[in-house]
Amino acid sequence: MSQCLFSYLPIMVAPKNKPLSKKTAKKSKPALRKEKLVTVNPSGKKEETFYELVLDVVCQVPKGRVTSYGAIAAALGAKSSSRMVGWALLGVGKMKRKIPGHRVVNRMGMLSGRHHFNPPTRMQELLEKEGVKVKNDQVVDFKKLFWDPAEILF
Repeated sequence: MSQCLFSYLPIMVAPKNKPLSKKTAKKSKPALRKEKLVTVNPSGKKEETFYELVLDVVCQVPKGRVTSYGAIAAALGAKSSSRMVGWALLGVGKMKRKIPGHRVVNRMGMLSGRHHFNPPTRMQELLEKEGVKVKNDQVVDFKKLFWDPAEILF
């Protein structure tokens, strides 16, 4: 037996080229079971996932304003994770909670997520309903309408 550095649980180590037998594995079942780690804040609340944090930021984008995937990622301390922000917004239309995912565009103001709306013109329709002008799938006056979550939230 040896000691695992992170969990401090004894683990079974099999000799090279010999897997653990079923009998040995059954004996050591508690040490080999997979446990899901849950991070708890000092307040006792469960730590939010990156996806949940993204959705919280998107909910705070004001009507008539837009932000970018990269700006959200940077505000959450993960500057190079703009694609992860996009992944977090994929299922927005199917959620019970109303998330204004149509207010998130790429760094040039293009409606890059429009294909995930049904129909694809829905993203533009929602933005125009809020007073944001869109021409050729790009936000007009993007710099003027840009909302930076890092400046506002932190």
